[in-house]
Amino acid sequence: MKIVRSRWIPFRGFWAINLFGVIFVRKDLPEEYLSDPLWLETIVRHERIHTRQMVELLVIPFYLLYVVEWLVRLAICRDAESAYRSISFEQEAYAHQDDPEYLQQRKPYAFFYYWRR
Repeated sequence: MKIVRSRWIPFRGFWAINLFGVIFVRKDLPEEYLSDPLWLETIVRHERIHTRQMVELLVIPFYLLYVVEWLVRLAICRDAESAYRSISFEQEAYAHQDDPEYLQQRKPYAFFYYWRR
């Protein structure tokens, strides 16, 4: 995956975001993160899970569902960080970002498992 350092993407408070299969990392991310192979592998695995989710939902619907789910969860949680962490796409990615074999064994639409959690 291509990694691009950016001053504006992602928003403050986030270190990385996957937009259409490209990982954007904040420019103000401390250099020790980017030089840490374990951190990079984890981020890339996390974002590859999102890429698989995007492909399953044909990209644009993924982003629409992501935003709608975040808004619903924000109304429930009343906290942006909790809402973000409870999005089904993020739950799947965080749950499996440390498993290098996950994408080979992942079932299609696995994020549905996390919708009611």
